[in-house]
Amino acid sequence: MGSKNKLKRFNENDTFANVFQPKRNELVDAHYKLKGNWNALYFKNNNPLVLELGCGKGEYSVELAKKYPNKNFIGIDIKGARFWRGAKTAVEENISNVAFLRTQIELVDHAFAAHEVDEIWITFPDPQIKYKRTKHRMTNSEFLKRYKTILKPDGIMNLKTDSEFMHGYTLGLLHGEGHEVLYANHNVYKQEGSRGRSYKYSNPLRKYLFRAK
Repeated sequence: MGSKNKLKRFNENDTFANVFQPKRNELVDAHYKLKGNWNALYFKNNNPLVLELGCGKGEYSVELAKKYPNKNFIGIDIKGARFWRGAKTAVEENISNVAFLRTQIELVDHAFAAHEVDEIWITFPDPQIKYKRTKHRMTNSEFLKRYKTILKPDGIMNLKTDSEFMHGYTLGLLHGEGHEVLYANHNVYKQEGSRGRSYKYSNPLRKYLFRAK
């Protein structure tokens, strides 16, 4: 994507009421005004709050919002030029139960209050295969601690991956740390017990539903 297109998308994001782009110091050094108040101040209801971490273009967040109109969805990604597409679609189609937050995933516990979130989706994260990139894997121990902080006591996390490495790493970590694996589907072409919607990819798709302990 050219720099002009990126700039155009960034500028358009500024005009969307469903896009929030706080600066890092707003989250870290101060109490972010929406922290603990997403439903009250933005969605204006008490529906369950669901996050998609690393939402990319935001298409999945938008589709989930369409499918579950009685839930509130927030797609989170640091690359605003990407989720511009999802934000624009939501505006054009008047989908009011989805928003987008531009920030780093490691700041998620600064953007949301303890026990504010009902559910988290992590869809096709970069597996970060190299050992030195372990700290960036979105299912590592430190990230799971952050997710647990913002999730309600009965909150759940969903992971979808087409990476065999991510599959093995995450499943081993979940079992090793005593997290409750509610559902694991190792083959996208067999949907026994599957909750929600899955997509077919050239590589096997693994899906997990789990609760941090």
